[in-house]
Amino acid sequence: EVQLVESGGGLVQAGGSLRLSCAASGFTFDDYAIGWFRQAPGKEREGVSCINTSDGSTYYTDSVKGRFAISSDNAKNTVYLQINSLKPEDTAVYYCAAVRRKLLRLWVFTPSRYAYWGQGTQVTVSS
Repeated sequence: EVQLVESGGGLVQAGGSLRLSCAASGFTFDDYAIGWFRQAPGKEREGVSCINTSDGSTYYTDSVKGRFAISSDNAKNTVYLQINSLKPEDTAVYYCAAVRRKLLRLWVFTPSRYAYWGQGTQVTVSS
């Protein structure tokens, strides 16, 4: 059974930090890249970061560059998203998802191209 399980969300004040975790199982981790998406109420799901677990290459959407850092521990099949200098506009449900590495270059932040999704973890930033 394929599973992606997010953890680490919570309520934090603006300027604070969180580290989100995504534990993957049930598929060949090295064949996939793992992305993080977020969805705020009334807004579309937005891709924020992705990592190719095979070569370690990373991707960030412009709005989070310099504040978010993605990493992976392949021995644990786990991907992390370090979020610093949190802003109220970062408030959303954060999801991790897996996409075939061959799709990564063209579709890195296209949700429909991702094969597997977690249930999400809520991040709330108070001002």
